[in-house]
Amino acid sequence: MAILWKSGLRIGALALALTPSLAAADDATLLGNWVRDNHTVRIAVSQCGDNVCVVNTWVKRPKGNEHIGDGLVLTLKPVSSTEFKGRAYDLRRHLTYRMTITLQGADMETSGCILFGVICKSTGWQRID
Repeated sequence: MAILWKSGLRIGALALALTPSLAAADDATLLGNWVRDNHTVRIAVSQCGDNVCVVNTWVKRPKGNEHIGDGLVLTLKPVSSTEFKGRAYDLRRHLTYRMTITLQGADMETSGCILFGVICKSTGWQRID
């Protein structure tokens, strides 16, 4: 699993889809384009049915563990107007993570855990659209 976390939370491979109920009260939404805080990955977040789909649209060094087109399907529920919890399924690796996403203005933080919460990783994102 360490390989998956090597270049940041696999949410970098995000393929997010968002249901209308996942929009925050202040009109913040997961939908749109985001860049990882270290500027190594860009993602597009879009609605895919009742789920949130995230796809890597740009990867600085695609030879590593992340590739353009990598994706996740998220099943999220709102905890508050700016926090969502649920599961993320990695389409390429066939792995499932526990996921928490927090929105704050144009910033997003993703936190994912595996192995019953033993291994966790958080990543910051900034909206780019």
